[in-house]
Amino acid sequence: MRDIDEISGDVLAVALRLHRDLGSGLLESVYETVLATKLIEMGYKVARQRPVNIEFEGMVFEAAFRIDLLVDERLIVEIKSVERLNAAHGKQLLTYLRLTKQPVGMLINFGGATLKEGVRRIVNEHRSSASPRLRVNKI
Repeated sequence: MRDIDEISGDVLAVALRLHRDLGSGLLESVYETVLATKLIEMGYKVARQRPVNIEFEGMVFEAAFRIDLLVDERLIVEIKSVERLNAAHGKQLLTYLRLTKQPVGMLINFGGATLKEGVRRIVNEHRSSASPRLRVNKI
């Protein structure tokens, strides 16, 4: 099983190449398709648009939300193509992490002029990587 930091690094490397070669402003679905395909070529298991059920007060809501990409059953990748990320985007991914009990997610925005300001690594109480200052859910 690959280390979560290795998976995150590979996702970031592919995302940087995508943004450089394809540019910004395409639909999220285009970036999702290409990113998933490149990761599969690298030997990763990638699920696209994975439906997630939630349970609330004994009721189950099927496919309450969909994860853009789930890499190796461990890393959630949420893809955006907007001018600028806002706090709601990070909270959305953090909620996905919490509800699926996954430790780490990446929020990648392909809509900006550069990818540098459009990447967030969000940690859900995962203690073996990323310092606390990088967490959305600071304690």
